[in-house]
Amino acid sequence: MKIYDFDVKTQDGKELSLKEYEGKVLLIVNTATGCGFTPQYDGLQDLYEKYNKQGFEILDFPCNQFLSQAPGSDDEIHSFCTGRYGITFPQFSKIDVNGDNADPLYKFLKSQKKGICGTQKIKWNFTKFLVNKDGKVIARFAPTVKPEKIDAFVAKALKG
Repeated sequence: MKIYDFDVKTQDGKELSLKEYEGKVLLIVNTATGCGFTPQYDGLQDLYEKYNKQGFEILDFPCNQFLSQAPGSDDEIHSFCTGRYGITFPQFSKIDVNGDNADPLYKFLKSQKKGICGTQKIKWNFTKFLVNKDGKVIARFAPTVKPEKIDAFVAKALKG
């Protein structure tokens, strides 16, 4: 399987094939609006603005599994993120990233790059997966890794 074999639900509830992103470098992030890491949206937007025209996309998947820190509907989450942080990258429908109801995309991502101590489980909001132009998951970053620390990895992936 490749990342392009998955379909996801957009923020407005439509099905979207990840084939739409084939040939691009992707940063896939599970997010929450009420988390201590929520200010990372600023850094994510900065990365997006810096590299988007070079073939970089950020795919934002809100998740309410960690202390219910992403309450509200998809529309409410989207309004918060665009209004407060000015995000312009794609935001998708709220998902689970762990457990029996984990989204198939996240099951795949976790199987490709394990976290610290070899665990597949997502530890918290703002775990980030970097995917190269060929659709291979090349890195996994803990929630504590700020987007600006990922800049060099994105630049390298864009160079191929």
